[in-house]
Amino acid sequence: MLRRVTVAAVCATRRKLCEAGQELTAFWGIKERGWCEDSAAARPFPILAMPGRNNVNSMDRILGENSRIARLEADESEEEGWRGSLSNAGDPEIIQSPRDPKQYRYIKLQNGLQALLISDLSNMEEEEEEEEEKEVVLEEEDDDEASGAETQDDDEESFDDEDEFDGEHDDDLDTENNELEELEERAEARKKTTEKQSSVALCVGVGSFTDPDDLPELAHFLEHMVFMGCLKYPDENGFDAFLRKHGGSDNASTDCERTVFQFDVQRKYFKEALDRWAQFFIHSLMIRDSIDHEVEAVGSEYQLARPSCANRKELLFGSLTLKHEPKKNNIDTHSRLKEFWTCYYSAHYMTLVIQSKETLDTLEKVVPIRKIHALTITWALPPQQQHYRISWLAGHEGKGSILSFLRKKCWALALFGGNGETGFEQNSTYSVFSISITLTDEGYEHFYEVAYTAFQYLKMLQKLGPEKRIFEEIRKIEDNEFHYQEQTDPVEYVENMCENIQLYPLQDILTGDQLLFECNPEVIAEALNQLVPQKANFVLLSGANGGKCDLKEKWFGTQYSIEDTENSWAELWNSNFELNPDLRLPAENKYIAFDCPETGYPVKIVNTPQGCLWYKKDNKFKIPKAYICFHLILPLIQKYAANVVLFDIFVNILSHNLAEPAYEADVAQLEYKLVAGEYGLVIRVKGFNHKLPLLFQLTINYVAEFSSTPAVFTMITEQLKKTYFNILIKTETLAIDVRLLILEYARWFVIDKYQALMDGLTLECLLSFIREFKSQLFVEGLVQGNVTSTESMDFMKYVVDKLNFMPLEQEMPVQFQVVELPRGHHLCKVKALKKGDANSEVTVYYQSATRSLRECTLMELLVMHMEEPCFDFLQTKQTLGYHVYPTCRNTSGILGFSVTVGTQATKYNSEVVDKKIEEFLSSFKEKIENLTEEAFNTQVTALIKLKECEDTHLGEEVDRNWNEVVTQQYLFDCFAHEIEALKSFSKSDLVNWFKAHRGPGSKMLSVHVVGYGKYQLEEDGTPSDCIIPITDIRAFTSTLNLLPYHKIVK
Repeated sequence: MLRRVTVAAVCATRRKLCEAGQELTAFWGIKERGWCEDSAAARPFPILAMPGRNNVNSMDRILGENSRIARLEADESEEEGWRGSLSNAGDPEIIQSPRDPKQYRYIKLQNGLQALLISDLSNMEEEEEEEEEKEVVLEEEDDDEASGAETQDDDEESFDDEDEFDGEHDDDLDTENNELEELEERAEARKKTTEKQSSVALCVGVGSFTDPDDLPELAHFLEHMVFMGCLKYPDENGFDAFLRKHGGSDNASTDCERTVFQFDVQRKYFKEALDRWAQFFIHSLMIRDSIDHEVEAVGSEYQLARPSCANRKELLFGSLTLKHEPKKNNIDTHSRLKEFWTCYYSAHYMTLVIQSKETLDTLEKVVPIRKIHALTITWALPPQQQHYRISWLAGHEGKGSILSFLRKKCWALALFGGNGETGFEQNSTYSVFSISITLTDEGYEHFYEVAYTAFQYLKMLQKLGPEKRIFEEIRKIEDNEFHYQEQTDPVEYVENMCENIQLYPLQDILTGDQLLFECNPEVIAEALNQLVPQKANFVLLSGANGGKCDLKEKWFGTQYSIEDTENSWAELWNSNFELNPDLRLPAENKYIAFDCPETGYPVKIVNTPQGCLWYKKDNKFKIPKAYICFHLILPLIQKYAANVVLFDIFVNILSHNLAEPAYEADVAQLEYKLVAGEYGLVIRVKGFNHKLPLLFQLTINYVAEFSSTPAVFTMITEQLKKTYFNILIKTETLAIDVRLLILEYARWFVIDKYQALMDGLTLECLLSFIREFKSQLFVEGLVQGNVTSTESMDFMKYVVDKLNFMPLEQEMPVQFQVVELPRGHHLCKVKALKKGDANSEVTVYYQSATRSLRECTLMELLVMHMEEPCFDFLQTKQTLGYHVYPTCRNTSGILGFSVTVGTQATKYNSEVVDKKIEEFLSSFKEKIENLTEEAFNTQVTALIKLKECEDTHLGEEVDRNWNEVVTQQYLFDCFAHEIEALKSFSKSDLVNWFKAHRGPGSKMLSVHVVGYGKYQLEEDGTPSDCIIPITDIRAFTSTLNLLPYHKIVK
């Protein structure tokens, strides 16, 4: 049956695409340009062979010393890589997961460009039928902008939030794809029509390492300028407008040795988008008049990056190796850009990846700063790709590990060991191996002892040598992950693949470094033996170093000093120092799955006074994995600011307590996440279902048997102070916090929580709070994946039995009440809390009311229309800042929309930015009034297509379902309802909705967080007469009406 469906889908596609044009000829137009005059010194990477699996005996061997590329060149046909017959046969040489439904083909054009074609024909039969059904609906296309506009929910937890001590919810998270089907009978309505975007990525083998001495950042600037018009499509903003109109997006990034460009778009418009995109690499105009505003954009990006400790550390590390000062006089930037582009944007430096729902033959035709203590110990090694085997041990967090030992001493909070695989850490010149440790205050005072612990562990590894058992465990874990891998978003996938083509031989471009093929103890030992104290570099990062640093890094202004290691420690490390008996290799991992059956079917649900359970069997992805999600709800948390803080402390200590016993599970690709939600503890575990119950039970056991030592309590509370402080000093998070403090009644400001923590909380207070927490709860759960309903009910029973709690006396709402803003324009302006940070944030918010799903969808369509002209007006033309975006807002069920601009106080008065936003919205009103019906329908079609995009992996589907459960909306077939609403909209609906919310009776709130600079708060002008200032938030909100609790479910 499945085979017949697949064949039918392929045949239907062939019939439909036989007349497709040969747009890939566009990429033949990319020249294999002549070498630069200084090509021997300046070439970004040798265009020879990439390192193969067997080419690892000498780690300092130059990239390319094997016959891989020669063999590919010998196999290349005389017809520019064409296969001739119309088929979907892939390259059998490329190793791919048995669960991967895509087909792959590698080709190399005569101009030297290497390309990987990815054909994803899954669900094609359903799409063919769907296309026929929709012929009569929304046929119109063309004229006006659109995009996947940002839809953000102001109250939501995220499974992928990685801040270990972020007790805050990440507000304003994207929830556009957080709804799905509720029951099996309603699933068909949502999933009958699905279509993935077509995606393309191009990797150019040049980056910032090739910047000329007199023009640093030229490679990054070229990344911006290359899209400023091309000969065939000269409009400087034409490509972005085209993508937005057809539900697409694009991005680019510059690393040390590579620059990556990518875009995605609806399949229907893929061919034209690809042609437009290719022209930028064939004949980019790089319009001279665009230079000034793109310099402003890069400058804003630089200012936004300055507060990041990671960016400052990396630039400092790089700056210390510079030999010459850049020259700035008498440089024609435009001509130097053209020269750099001509020299390096050459076909033989490029790798291209295309993924779409087309056959491979069809695709071949279209190929054309924060408060923190951290110690980083770094070694510079020859370029190599074997580090992950050593880093797996150095970064281990279980018993006997470096981190386990340091945690017991309350010296460390987190550790990363290995190579970050960025262009700065892994390139053709060198590789960086580092051990980065986040220190506590006490750990900062003992940083030499911390470093000594790391050296003792490495010496132990050197003495024992590589162990076959550990290699086999890693191999089994990676084999499981690869064999049962889930599909990823196409645009992310092509971005990764176009870099892999430059790094790996053909058969390994899908596996990368994931699979281990042979245990080579000599290679591992050779790298390991270089990790000795005498060759190490230390970076000790801390605010406590203030006043001790006499040097200043040129670009970010980072204060630093260079010191010799203390003699006593240097002598110890040069000696044959003793091993630490508490440090040892990890024990055998009991969490690794060996039994991954593909089991049956079943159904649904539990509903009791103590909680309810939602269940969905995975019948789509068919992988031996599952997700178990539980929300432990209680009203106690939001009663006082101190309760919120105690709850944050509880979740962070719980994470600390679990880190060691659960680490083996993490290594075995079983993951857990604990989140301090607004109204309860969120527990999520995921991974191979064979051993997942062990991890879930372990997590619940640690909740039930919670305990803490005074030392751990002190360590966590001190770290939490830094976390709260770091939230406050970021302009973007402070702006969010101020806006929600105004809008959401009874919300606790971060300053309230910071003050409660500074006032002093004891371990006894925490333990008393936890006893009350566990006494009365309501538990909601979702189990989804390769598990039966009986197994999922057992999870619910385990929670209830183990925690032994009473049910809540009344229903508990999981949202804040929202105040109704008065009519008019209100302004709340606050000063940024980090001195010296020039970044300002200006958000203009329009409140709607308690609205329906139809009106929510209409607002989303409006913001989608708004996105591209907003960026063009405020960023490109007005050069106000790098981050400019409109957003749909769902604030505890109350709709609204906003426009946000990240700017700098060194350049603009925040009220000037506010007025420019208003100026844009006025021009936007005229724009949509003059919108043609054809352009309106094109935008509607684009949004429908986005909502029809199929899930790429099980986790994406679970995220949507879980969002419906955790917000208690339960509208799992939300997208189906939204699509129906979209089909009913007219242009007048859009215009009238915008006018109603922008007219004289509008409810408008501006929030300004003003950075330090020429236009900082003291020198800012007074607000105009029509703006009502908010000088006391509590006093202002206490006079306002409260809107009823509301959920957007109809």
